[in-house]
Amino acid sequence: MMWLKQRPGILPAGATRTLSRATDRFKVVALDTLAGSVVTLPPAIGYGDEYEFIITVLATTNSHIIKVQNATDVFRGVVMCLDSNLATVNMFGFVPGATGDTITLDRTNTGSVSLGEWLVVKDVAAGIWHVRGMLSGLAPATPFSATVS
Repeated sequence: MMWLKQRPGILPAGATRTLSRATDRFKVVALDTLAGSVVTLPPAIGYGDEYEFIITVLATTNSHIIKVQNATDVFRGVVMCLDSNLATVNMFGFVPGATGDTITLDRTNTGSVSLGEWLVVKDVAAGIWHVRGMLSGLAPATPFSATVS
């Protein structure tokens, strides 16, 4: 999906990227490396800033990861995951736990299985990132965990 990288407002995540409220808000971030991309969000303070993430390259090693910047911020919302086993068509919804601060797309069960998967995160309150999205996986499992300390 090279066209995404050529459009204004599309940010390549590369191997790592820390998003800046001043320059990156309301942009689309392309998760675009074979070795996985790690993107860190700015602190959630309730400004309404939004970031959209699109899988433009399926990671073949490591994972695509989106995480908060501090031990206070967490994700709230629902991410849907389509079972990519074509023999059965099932849809699963996953919500982050009370301390869910990291989204990991592991190339198998939690996402980065299909090009075009997407997530949107929005800064809705101090310490809260609202998340919604559509992923795919084999035997889908939650992409949420608590890894930021």
